[in-house]
Amino acid sequence: MFKLYRNLKYYKLQVIIGPVCKLIEAVFELIVPLVMADIIDNGIKAGDTGYILSKGLLMIGLGAAGLCFALVCQYCGSVASMGVGTRIRHDLFEKISSFSHAELDRIGAPSLITRITNDINNVQWSVAMFIRLVIRAPFLVIGSIVMSMMIDLKLSLIFLIIAPLVSFALYMIMSRSVPFYKAIQRKLERISLVTREGLTGVRVIRAFCGQKDFAGDFEKANNEHAQTAVRSAKITSLLNPMTTVILNLGIAAVIWFGGLRVDAGSLSQGQIIAFANYMTQISLALVVVANLIVTFTKASTSAARINEVMDMHSSIEDGNIAASSTASDGRTAKISFENVSFAYPGSKEYAIEDLNVEIMPGETIGIIGATGSGKSTLINLIPRFYDTNKGRVLVDGTDVRDYELKTLRKKIGIVPQKAVLFSGTIADNLRWRKNDADINEIKKACDIAQASEFVEAMPNGFDSRVLQGGRNFSGGQRQRLAIARALVGRPEILILDDSMSALDYATDSKLRHALRTETEGMTTVIISQRTASIRHCEKIIVLDDARVMAIGRHDELLKDCEVYKEIYEVETR
Repeated sequence: MFKLYRNLKYYKLQVIIGPVCKLIEAVFELIVPLVMADIIDNGIKAGDTGYILSKGLLMIGLGAAGLCFALVCQYCGSVASMGVGTRIRHDLFEKISSFSHAELDRIGAPSLITRITNDINNVQWSVAMFIRLVIRAPFLVIGSIVMSMMIDLKLSLIFLIIAPLVSFALYMIMSRSVPFYKAIQRKLERISLVTREGLTGVRVIRAFCGQKDFAGDFEKANNEHAQTAVRSAKITSLLNPMTTVILNLGIAAVIWFGGLRVDAGSLSQGQIIAFANYMTQISLALVVVANLIVTFTKASTSAARINEVMDMHSSIEDGNIAASSTASDGRTAKISFENVSFAYPGSKEYAIEDLNVEIMPGETIGIIGATGSGKSTLINLIPRFYDTNKGRVLVDGTDVRDYELKTLRKKIGIVPQKAVLFSGTIADNLRWRKNDADINEIKKACDIAQASEFVEAMPNGFDSRVLQGGRNFSGGQRQRLAIARALVGRPEILILDDSMSALDYATDSKLRHALRTETEGMTTVIISQRTASIRHCEKIIVLDDARVMAIGRHDELLKDCEVYKEIYEVETR
């Protein structure tokens, strides 16, 4: 947690002023019982109304001054805690953004979302409590004991007995409740996962009338979280009753033994009242300390989870070759796979094995194969979403690991299997590859992608709004907009990962024709499940069971490759 608290260096003023103000408030609070004792012993006993009123005004003044200092502390605590939370959230998001697909797959989106929201909120709250209470509460406990000792040393021995008993109770409760906090965070992640799946897959759930089954899954996750939270709450709920019983026994002892000392003439009635007030202050302060322990325990658990992400290093390290030194000479292969083998993290089987392929500049390459044959894996190695386990991938004769990631990925326009659009306008979505793309470039890309017709038919054209996830567009429209987005800025390499599956045959044919005629010089890699989409490619790579079975043109593969022939015959039946 101390790693994250380093962010407090940006709020030194608030960290100093806040606790000092709270300390002054605590001093005023410790003076109040003495003033009250004075009122009882000298004002009420003598029946001096003026004296009572003057001391009463002093108490009101002490309370008002304490309130002002408390408000200043609250303000400082809010500024510092919100600032620290914002900085940690920014750093964590930046760290997550630097991860490769391997790290994202390992941690999982629901866990990352929980860490960047709930866990940071816990740390943020602990910062506020640190500034507001971490000095005040212990000071009140120690100050109350010292003040009571100044009044009567013998009677103050009760305080020295009570304090260890309360501390032991705190230890017993906290030691048993701490293990539950990590479990609660894991249960929250499970709820986040189930909720995310339910919201993204709501149409599928409704299509199969699975609302009840899914509600059951959510209820199970929710109940597991509730049960863990209740078990933790049952233990921590014992804290206040235990401390209250101990402290009330202490107050009873003060009154009993104090009464004996009043009878003996060693103490006054006002001093006994002051003793009782100090005991009450200790009671309240120790409850605050207990809550602080709970807060810091939760924050410590959350901080460990945040630091786990912050200490993680991406398996993809940036190279140092920039754009100026990567121009193609036209004779070197645009993309080369040399003895490439790759297995996903945690898997013992290769998704791609002993792959050797060359793709020349300007070629249009088709990749086809059964589900799970390694098609998407192959193209994910080109922009370095993953690194190879063996062999190397080259672009323009240079190992992709030697490129700056920004340089490498600017060469590539990629359209993934799932067409993802973001909230904003159509134009905003199409400018992701090139921020300063003018409207003519955008229109040209849409013309090639066969998206111009439906975009221009919309009331606001390219300024039309895109709802979250592009849900106000059909699947085919989303795919065409995703293809147009990849084409803006004319990338050197265009990768279409089964990104025409939602298009009808007529639109698919027009799109392929436009790609052939309007993207001269662009190296295009098309992954498809159907031979009709790639039959006109200059070269077709057939994958099966993580290996290349054949490379050739459509007619050649029909004669020489059984895997390709089977796929073609199934389509044409």
